[in-house]
Amino acid sequence: MAIKLLCCILALASFTNALQIEPRSSWGAVAARSPSRVRGPVEYVIIHHSDNPNGCSTSQQCQRMIKAIQSDHKGRRSFSDIGYNFIIAGDGKVYEGRGFGLQGSHAPNYNRNSIGIVFIGNFESSAPSAQMLQNAKDLIELAKQQGHLKQDYTLLGHRQTKATACPGTALYNEIKSWPRWREL
Repeated sequence: MAIKLLCCILALASFTNALQIEPRSSWGAVAARSPSRVRGPVEYVIIHHSDNPNGCSTSQQCQRMIKAIQSDHKGRRSFSDIGYNFIIAGDGKVYEGRGFGLQGSHAPNYNRNSIGIVFIGNFESSAPSAQMLQNAKDLIELAKQQGHLKQDYTLLGHRQTKATACPGTALYNEIKSWPRWREL
């Protein structure tokens, strides 16, 4: 029994160490205006793409794109902050947007009960890299383990919540094969 428990603890430790979540300070986030907290674990994960044609492959490019997204969301869209909870980038990192426990502005009628994850790039005709997909899966698992996401959550593509092509056909087809994706 003790060996089994030790194996589980070591597996969890290596899992959480493998996922690198860059804090808001790493990409130069501007402070949010009036952030709203969510209550308890949420029911949905909503997948988006940023629709940037070339995506990003270096930390400098990715951070610049994330700052531009936040600027657009806070400026033109009048959101209180970047709309997403987390950003999956082509440099192999996951960036904190609003983070866990805060309500996003990414999917009308779902914001209070979801975690919004955006993949940087346009994924209409090709899927994100294997690393980006794995980072998203690891992030979802971390959210469950830390109690931010219900164990029986539902995974959706943004197009299921409103009329949009997001998260792109290739990414949408990919997430449809994930275990918790559901048709609405």
